[in-house]
Amino acid sequence: MEPVKFLLSEDEIPTSYYNIQADMPTPLAPVLHPGTRQPIGPQDLQPIFPMELILQEVNKDPFVPIPEEIREVYQLFRPTPLFRARRFEKRLGTSAHIYYKYEGASPAGSHKLNTALAQAYFNAKEGVKRLATETGAGQWGSALSMACSFFGLQCKVYMVKVSFLQKPYRKSLMQTFGASVVPSPSVDTNAGRNILQSDPNSPGSLGIAISEAIEDAATHDDTKYSLGSVLNHVLLHQTVIGQEAKKQMEMAGEYPDIVIGCCGGGSNFSGLAFPFIRDKIKGSSVRAVAVEPASCPTLTKGKFMYDFGDTGQLTPLIPMHTLGHSFVPPSIHAGGLRYHGMAPLVSRLYLDGLVEAKAYRQLEVFDAAKEFARAEGIVPAPESAHAIRAVIDEAKRANTNGKPSVILFNLSGHGHFDMQAYDDFLSGKLQDYDMPASDVETALGLIKGFPAVGA
Repeated sequence: MEPVKFLLSEDEIPTSYYNIQADMPTPLAPVLHPGTRQPIGPQDLQPIFPMELILQEVNKDPFVPIPEEIREVYQLFRPTPLFRARRFEKRLGTSAHIYYKYEGASPAGSHKLNTALAQAYFNAKEGVKRLATETGAGQWGSALSMACSFFGLQCKVYMVKVSFLQKPYRKSLMQTFGASVVPSPSVDTNAGRNILQSDPNSPGSLGIAISEAIEDAATHDDTKYSLGSVLNHVLLHQTVIGQEAKKQMEMAGEYPDIVIGCCGGGSNFSGLAFPFIRDKIKGSSVRAVAVEPASCPTLTKGKFMYDFGDTGQLTPLIPMHTLGHSFVPPSIHAGGLRYHGMAPLVSRLYLDGLVEAKAYRQLEVFDAAKEFARAEGIVPAPESAHAIRAVIDEAKRANTNGKPSVILFNLSGHGHFDMQAYDDFLSGKLQDYDMPASDVETALGLIKGFPAVGA
């Protein structure tokens, strides 16, 4: 039989995180204080983050050691398997060789646990008692809830209201791990109450939920804020994915022509792609493709400029591709991709031509997920299904070119908590959402006076 699984032993769990800041051709622009418009310092971030994560945010070393206490918990699910999708290749009738790294094998069901465990550990080590966070689809909230239970922390999760209603069992999972979960916007914070006063039927957004979580952290002495994507240290922690995948591709005797991941804030795409982009910076021809929803197309239609990371304007000003911090995306089922901004690292690499971006509509994404499930037996999370849609297109292109392509993608999570979305799709109730250009123009118009990046 031809192999379909490529497995590493536990002693091959990475001992360091890979830091792409050491290799980037263009350094990141500084994050700015929202009041002074000057670069922020560690003291500005201390009220909401532990010092170790602040230092990781600006670290320029190529590799950052992973504490043994974190690696020991990683043993519960890492290394995650790499699969050759032979049945999917056959179903597509493609000459391409398709591989996927399956992060849904983690106890929380997605890649998010890679950084959740690290963040909980570093907070607990500095004496923090409680973490406040946001979650979109619930994958991040589930991961942080579990991590907090492992390291003895309390956890408060502000879950985007539309996902809170769509995915009630995600809430139950978080509560099982001991977290307190509320729909966002909520009545628990000034930010939430202000939104509800202006729009009682607000579906919520990640930008709103972030505002609530930051306010919670800033107003409780025993609490810090934890974020599941976008920030440098979050993307850093996720690079265990790509480091393992490189070893596993060596076991398979191949190297990818294309690396693909869905992209909302950038964490799972970066986790797989950054170790390969390091090769590209050094001369490799590998392509890195970030895939986003057409209804929230941050890279493909957003602008690169300074903007707030949240709706309530509580964060520093971040240099990133953005649709405007006041932009509220349509209520698509890929809740983890409904964010107005993109990680500064991904934005910079995109500007430098090291990352490509594609956007797809909801129906074609679910159709791709259905085809994958019927071939490989795994029901993918709607977020991850965006990557599968791009894989199908690249596989078709390989047939046209007459040259077999080696495609690697990140199957970042399973869709077991998303069956209502699949039910809506299979019954014909799911609809595509087109993002009106006027909505983005309005949101971007509110930040025209912000500092220009590089100015």
